[in-house]
Amino acid sequence: MALQTGVFGIFMGGFGPALPLLQEDQGTSGAIAGLHGTALGVASIIAGYLNAPLVHKYGRYRSIWLGLVVFNLGAMSFIALPQVWQTIPSILFAGIGLSITVNNSMTYLTSHYKDNSARAISQANGVNSSFVLIGNFIIGTIAGTQFSWRLGLLICLPFAVILYLTLGKNHKVEHIPDLSGRQKGSLPLKYWLSWIGLLFCIAAEFAIAFWAAALLREKTGLDAATSTTLVLAYPLGMMIGRWFGTYVFPNLDIDERLKLIIAVQGLSFFLFWSSEVIIVSFIALFFVGLGTSMQFALSTLRLLRFGWQKPDLAMGKSSLSAGIAIGLSPLLLGYLADLFGIVKGFLLVPMLIIIAFSIVALLPSKKADMEKK
Repeated sequence: MALQTGVFGIFMGGFGPALPLLQEDQGTSGAIAGLHGTALGVASIIAGYLNAPLVHKYGRYRSIWLGLVVFNLGAMSFIALPQVWQTIPSILFAGIGLSITVNNSMTYLTSHYKDNSARAISQANGVNSSFVLIGNFIIGTIAGTQFSWRLGLLICLPFAVILYLTLGKNHKVEHIPDLSGRQKGSLPLKYWLSWIGLLFCIAAEFAIAFWAAALLREKTGLDAATSTTLVLAYPLGMMIGRWFGTYVFPNLDIDERLKLIIAVQGLSFFLFWSSEVIIVSFIALFFVGLGTSMQFALSTLRLLRFGWQKPDLAMGKSSLSAGIAIGLSPLLLGYLADLFGIVKGFLLVPMLIIIAFSIVALLPSKKADMEKK
């Protein structure tokens, strides 16, 4: 399950930090380059509407593989087609598959591991972050050569094929559709308030992922290829946090852990934003990644606590939150950077972090978890 998310981890590890490179290749503004993030966001929204009927018809496991097929078709199109009017639809298509895979992986792991789901989801995300790191390193290395940086993304397709031939093809899954039909109806108000919290967590994560290289370049004077390589500190911090974060304060409820890591993210981001020293920026960005690492997993578990009676529907609706966040935050940051410069534009991020922290603090989910049990 975790290795399947690694397929698009490689792609996102290369694509996100390379947004300034894509902007240079296509000769566009920051706002236009940010539309690729908007395409990912729209894709996540579309996937949210598709999730419940897909799971009802095919089951969670088969839906994961279906998502990987769609993702790879979009990713290969992005690699092959150079113009902005071609790459944005390609990212949209890839993003639909990506979101379908993520949604069902999270629900599958939650259902399978039950009380250990926080650790399972976090470590699955840790595997994903390992591949994000690989993608970031590959793209950063190729960007400093005469070859196109997009070629590094080609590894996604053979990796997915190998996974299917070695793991997916022989996996025996008997799917019996729910006779009552796909999950539908309403979710409680507390679910939707927590949904907003997830939105701001993801918005901060992707604003940093897409534009950190540009800020590092502006503050330190590095060239585009080197700054793209050095932002691997961000996925490195995320990888370590996702692998080992569940072993830190294991007795804390997920709400308390989420507040702690958001605080780490906020303090580290301030140091990264203000630094003009390369090594300080690198270390600060590592801790930003560490603070970001478990936010998605813990925020998702909060949603599943509040929407425990309809987990597939709750997970599908979470895609809407992710979609809005991914769609708007890189675009808005790119627009602010065009107007005021990348340094002032990045002041958007601490606002997102403060709002996310406040929602978690004011809306605990432990009572909902006790009701479920």
